[in-house]
Parts: sequence; C-alpha cells; structure tokens
Amino acid sequence: MTGFLPVIGLGLLLVGCGQRPAIVTVKDVNSSETITQAKAEESIEAKKLLPKDIESLKTLAEQGDANAQYNLGMMYNNGTGVEQDFKEAVKWYRKVAEQGDAEAQSNLGLKYDNGEGVEQDFKEAAKWYRKAAEQGQVYAQSNLGVIYAKGQGVNQDFKEALKWWQKAADQGHAYAQYNLGRTYKRGEGVMEDHVTAYAWWNIAATNGDKDANGNKGLIAEAMTLDQIAKAEALVKGMIKKNPKLLQKKE
Repeated sequence: MTGFLPVIGLGLLLVGCGQRPAIVTVKDVNSSETITQAKAEESIEAKKLLPKDIESLKTLAEQGDANAQYNLGMMYNNGTGVEQDFKEAVKWYRKVAEQGDAEAQSNLGLKYDNGEGVEQDFKEAAKWYRKAAEQGQVYAQSNLGVIYAKGQGVNQDFKEALKWWQKAADQGHAYAQYNLGRTYKRGEGVMEDHVTAYAWWNIAATNGDKDANGNKGLIAEAMTLDQIAKAEALVKGMIKKNPKLLQKKE
C-alpha cells in the first residue's frame, strides 16, 4: 500500500482512544510525504471509581457494568494488573461497544484495523470507527479518514477522508491537521492549494507535530512571500473562528 500510512512525515494517521499516542512512521518511496497512522495508548482514566483488584472488577463487569467492562478491556489490552491478552481486550471492548460507547467502539475498530485479538478486517474496522466517529470521537474520525484515503475495507474516497479529518482537526487533533495539510498539498479530493496546506501544517506544528513543522518549511521553499503571508493570515483567521484548533497546554 505504497503512499499511505497509518502516521508522520507528510502523512495520515490511525489512533486509538487515549492520551499520548506512540507514532509509527512510514514514508513514500522517493518522497518525504506519508500518510500518518499512529497507535495511541488506550484510555487510562476510569470513568468512575471502580474496584482495584481484578477479581472484583471482573465480577462487576460480568454483572454488566459498562465502566468495569471498558476498564477491564483496557487492562487486558495494556497488560496492566493482568497478563496482556488482546482477545480478552476485544471481548470486553465489544460488550461496551455494543452498548453504544464511542471510546470502546473506537478501540474495537483499532483492534480490527491492526489484527490484534481478532483477524484483521478493515470492513469491521471501518464499521466501528464510523459508529464512534458519528458520535464525535476524535480518534475514530481521524482513523476513518485514513481508512478512506487508503481504500481499506471501503472504496478509496479522498473527499470522504477529507470530511472526517476536518472533523477531527476542528477538535485540535494534530494528526488529522497534518493529514489535511498533506491532502491540500497533493490535491487529493480537493484542488491543490499550498497556502491551505501551509496553514494546516502550521497549526499541526503548533500542536506539537514535528513532521508538520518540517513539511511547512519544505513547502515554504516553493511558495512566494505573498503566498506565505496569505497562509499566515489564513492561520490567524482559522484560529479566531475556531480556537479549538489549538490544543490546550497542560
């Protein structure tokens, strides 16, 4: 699948529900551009106070408590307090996902996407990403964009990829912002537009994406000073219109 990734360089991303994603990069042949795909850590925050010992948590999960089920899936996924077991993680994520929980749906999609605990199945990945993405889950939105850009489990559709990256980018998701920059630079699903590409990479770089920062510098070399000035003005206007484009600093 040359040209598309699952995260970094000029590229696209795949991420799971969580806090600090661990990024894996693949670059296109003869190009600094990639589609970014990152695996993110599962959420480490319990949604309510739960038993700390595994047996009590299992008992609660088996009684149908969705929070216990989600956190049990997280523990098996990460190997926290139990031996790592992706099949068990999938089992518990599925129970919660079927109840409509967006985070569990996103994580289940990631498991199908990566073939962890289940046979790799991009159609199933797309199905679960979509359920979560339609509820506003930012990682699922970003990953669904990657699925469409790569044409995995769905017909390749850059306009659909752009739609979902836009939704994630509007929530301050740096990987989606990076991928939007790549999309506008390459003219995939939209007219090629270096000014807009520069603007999205500028915002992604501000949110900590180092590759976006490098790509912004590279594309600037092919732009006039007037184009760069327009791009900088565009950035200011975008942020003024939607301050959520920038992630809050801890």
